[in-house]
Amino acid sequence: MSAVQDGSSEPIQVLYALHEGFDTLDFAGPFEAMWHAKHDIKDASTRAFEITTCSPKGSVTSTQGMLMKTDLDIATATDDLKEYDVLVIPGGGTDAILKDNSQPQSLIKAFAALQQSDSTKERTLLSICTGSLLLAQAGVLQGLSATTHPDHYTKLEILCKDAARNGELAQTDVMEERYVVNNARFELGENIDENPFILSKRPDGRRKSIARKGSNAWKESNKRRESNARRASLRLGGLRVITAGGIMAGVDATLYLIAAMVSTESAEEVARLLQFQWQKGVTVDGIDV
Repeated sequence: MSAVQDGSSEPIQVLYALHEGFDTLDFAGPFEAMWHAKHDIKDASTRAFEITTCSPKGSVTSTQGMLMKTDLDIATATDDLKEYDVLVIPGGGTDAILKDNSQPQSLIKAFAALQQSDSTKERTLLSICTGSLLLAQAGVLQGLSATTHPDHYTKLEILCKDAARNGELAQTDVMEERYVVNNARFELGENIDENPFILSKRPDGRRKSIARKGSNAWKESNKRRESNARRASLRLGGLRVITAGGIMAGVDATLYLIAAMVSTESAEEVARLLQFQWQKGVTVDGIDV
């Protein structure tokens, strides 16, 4: 059982799905940020994330020529998909995947289907840069908001419209933001205008709510049960879907994820270690818990 389910400080299980021609930093930037995250920033043994990599054939080469042997092939990862709390889809080299509708498309669909069949678990789907184009073709962005690298906004809109015609006819709001979070989970603060971490707003521009400030994302079982019920009523069973823009925006989005799933203190410490200036995106919907 993961930390997401039982409220413990066990590592959150993360699966990176790599494809031929992935962008090296789309993978390495978020990977590095997660690697540094701790449940207790003063205790190196409390690492917050346990990361597994997979690819269609067990090894893959990035756009920049880095050959990487992954932990699993995608077939094995699919068999074990219930074990993972977070699925990360980097960008780069997406044209061939879109043309052939090849992996990781079925993996993305399977992960989203898991959340719809079991909304009691808190799952997150995170894409970096043009990885959101793959999410669009897979149909998981229908009825949500999303972003991508600025050079690909139009392509994302076209893919989302195609997916809508072939699916539920639900449109996607493509936003020009660093990152966009759907189905967030957070606590309301006393003054949302003073939130130092997340610029939260709805697509219509009205502020919605803020990031949680607790040290543990899964305290108080009664609240968790209530949020499970509300999560089930959201699209995709409340699957948290985060799309990020270019490479560094992917690190921004990862810091958001650390703040949401571990603590804002941990996210701040990671940003300090990386000497990274955290820039904020938006949350467009969520469960206030």
